Amino acid sequence: MAEKKSFKNPIPTVDIIIEVKGGIVLIKRKNPPFGWAIPGGFVDYGESLEEAAIREAKEETSLDINLIRQFHTYSDPERDKRFHTISTVYIAKAEGEPNASDDAKEIGVFTKDILPEPIAFDHGKILKDYFKNRY
Repeated sequence: MAEKKSFKNPIPTVDIIIEVKGGIVLIKRKNPPFGWAIPGGFVDYGESLEEAAIREAKEETSLDINLIRQFHTYSDPERDKRFHTISTVYIAKAEGEPNASDDAKEIGVFTKDILPEPIAFDHGKILKDYFKNRY
């Protein structure tokens, strides 16, 4: 009898580069892995990537966003040391003051010239790609 194979699939996530007056929004993570990060998170079952991006942005920054476009998908199996994730990154615009909530311990608006450290996950690479393509 053939052995039944068990499959492990990568976990879909979204990250949202939120453009506001003065720069982009980053959150300081409340949970491991610690550091500053682009707002984002896991896609819920039955949810589209776009719905997840809008929900995660609201949960972590208290901002209502307008998605501008899908930026890029990042799939390096080592991008999150906890498990294999595949993140679709969106660029969005928002108005108003971001407020840290949910997984966010702190929040800030940063420019390409002044980014906080440390940056979690592969978000340093994502931001480098964003600033290279945006400016």
